[in-house]
Parts: sequence; C-alpha cells; structure tokens
Amino acid sequence: MEDVHPITTVPTLIDGFGRQITYLRLSVTDRCDFRCVYCMAENMTFLPKSQILSLDELYQVSAAFVALGVNKIRLTGGEPLVRANLPSLVERLVNLNELKELTLTTNGTRLQQFAVPLKTAGLDRINISLDSLNPKRFHELTRTGHLHNVLDGIRAAQDAGFERIKLNSVILRGRNDDEILNLVHFARHEQLNLTFIEEMPLGQIDEHDRAKAYISSDEILEVIQQEFLLTPTLENTGGPARYYKIPNSMTRIGIISPHSHNFCSSCNRVRLTAEGRLILCLGNEHSADLRSVMRTHPNNQNYLQTAILAAIPIKPETHHFNLNESPQIVRFMNMTGG
Repeated sequence: MEDVHPITTVPTLIDGFGRQITYLRLSVTDRCDFRCVYCMAENMTFLPKSQILSLDELYQVSAAFVALGVNKIRLTGGEPLVRANLPSLVERLVNLNELKELTLTTNGTRLQQFAVPLKTAGLDRINISLDSLNPKRFHELTRTGHLHNVLDGIRAAQDAGFERIKLNSVILRGRNDDEILNLVHFARHEQLNLTFIEEMPLGQIDEHDRAKAYISSDEILEVIQQEFLLTPTLENTGGPARYYKIPNSMTRIGIISPHSHNFCSSCNRVRLTAEGRLILCLGNEHSADLRSVMRTHPNNQNYLQTAILAAIPIKPETHHFNLNESPQIVRFMNMTGG
C-alpha cells in the first residue's frame, strides 16, 4: 500500500482551553509480556487481532496528526516490542516531514533483539521501565519479568548508540520506596536519566491498596535530597515531567505528579489506543473512534483529519484522581497506552 501523504494546510489542534496539542502517544498493542501490579490484573483478556489497528492504519493516523501540528510521537503499549514488524513502522514514521521526535517506551526485555533494528530505522529515543534492582522484588512487581533481561536490554540500547535513555520508575510505599536512592545511583553510574512516577488509578486491581501504597513526588525528592543536591531545570522533553540536575552528573531526575502537582493546565498530548480510540485525557473517558473512520473511509486523510479536529474540543480541562474511591477509569493502563 502506498503511503498516504498528509494535507499540510489545515488548522493546528487547539482545545477548548487554548492548549495546543503537539504530542501523540500511540499504542501499537494492548499485549504485554509483564503483568505489573500497578498496570493490569494478573489474568488479562486481550483484544482480538481484528480490533487492533494495522501498521498501515497506525501510519495513516500518525500522518494525520502530524499534518495537524503534532511534532512528537511516542510508541507505547502494552509492550510495543511484542508487536510484529514494529521497526518497519518506525522507518515509515521518521519520514513524516514535520515530525521532530519519535520515541518509544518499553519494559526493555526485547531490546537485545530490537535495539539495533530500531536505531537503524531511525528511532530517536527510548524510555525503559525499571521499578526495582532486586531480582526477587522485580519479579514480584512484574509478576512475570526477570531483572537480568531488562539490564541486558539497557546495555543493548546503549551499545546500539541511543542517547538520552531514560528510566521510568513507579514507586509504591512499602514495596520499592526503599530503592529510590539505589535507582538514582544506578542511573548516575550508567549515565541515564531517571523519572519517578506517582501511581495512576486506572483499572480495578486487588493486588494492593492504592491509597496505602501512594507516595508523593515531594516525598521522593526528600529522599533523594538526603544525599544529592537537586537543582530545578527549565528542561522540557514535551511531556509532564519536572526535571532536576545533580551536580557533576549527566543524569537528570524527573518527577511526574498526577496527584500531588496536577499538570493539566499545560497538557499538550492525546493518546490513541491500539484499537483506534482517541483518548483526550488520561483521567477521563472523553474519546473518539478513529478506527471506524479509517475503515469506513480507507486511505482518506480528509475524513480522518476532520474527525480529529472534531474531537479535540471535547478534551476536558483536568483529570480527577481519587485514591480513596473505586477507580473512575475502568480501563487498565495497557489498554490506554502508557
């Protein structure tokens, strides 16, 4: 199939609160080889293949968003590297003229196989999830994962030539909060950036009590500052993180605080699920079905761009997370797209 070339004379994406949308988080699959305790249930039912967007559809919708002013795309899942032929999609996306950055978030277990093909295809940057450096605890938190595979994946990404590799760590009180400084030391030693993320209440879980496991970003920073002087920076990678410098180190510490420091006023992103549902806000159900548009009007960018433009005004002003109530959002993170 020939690539669909986006129309570049259409309006940019401005929501009802004056925020310009320049960042698309594109889920390529809902499947994952982990079952992380904060992300999904232990026994998951995944979508049938017929409901998942094809690689051609993923490219078409990306081209439509880039034509409308999006300049950064992050490939997510589930675990994006379980999707067959993903480097071929990367190779097509990097040729979208107005796309400035194409990145990927992964659990790292398949990077030994895919780091070089992804780098060759033109991927700019990689984020790798790492919540523990203790093999037994890592397996408990992921339910199926093995730490050595992720560490080997990090080294494979480094060897492939990826720069600005970033680790993401979700910290849970009583589970891995005693590893905050260990993770910082590891990041400094490997010259990686590290972002700590407050757990987000998506989907019904019974493995732990989210309210009791919650630890704020301010508490995490206090722990780090027991050993390191942190200096806030104006650095911005296009996402919700706030960044801090450590003296005499290449490592940057990031903080993502959906509970303690709401970042909705500057939100510049939307998410597309693997089945083609455009999620306008992580913490709300406002959405639009782009799969039906593409399958009713295949290869027609005008219909697709019109549907996107019609959806953006329903993006809500803010999310409302309450850890003491049942989750308002029943979809798990793997369904949303990390």
